[in-house]
Amino acid sequence: MSTSYVAVTIIAAAMACFSAAVGFLEVSWVVRNLDDYGVPRSWWPWLSVAKAAGAAGLVTGLWVPVLGVAAGTGLVLYYLGAAVTVVRAGRYAHLPAPLVYLGPAAGSLALGLTA
Repeated sequence: MSTSYVAVTIIAAAMACFSAAVGFLEVSWVVRNLDDYGVPRSWWPWLSVAKAAGAAGLVTGLWVPVLGVAAGTGLVLYYLGAAVTVVRAGRYAHLPAPLVYLGPAAGSLALGLTA
């Protein structure tokens, strides 16, 4: 296991944890954006659960590699879906946000596949 894999994985997990926490807490700017994107309120807690599970899976993957790969795959798909949601809503200025989260998740997945 390389130092870069551990570092990128911890960064990706921390970012997913932050994203899950602001979702669970329904921070005002998150609520406003999710409303603008047309995401149903009933989905919000489940989206936060998915991010929290992905973060936990990434960290667990440091010891059980198959879980890290599964979590990385899930987070990459999640953030790609978030980017599609932003584009469909026509909020192009918001597109960098999911892509910033996608980067470390994709990096962790790529490094986990090569480990």
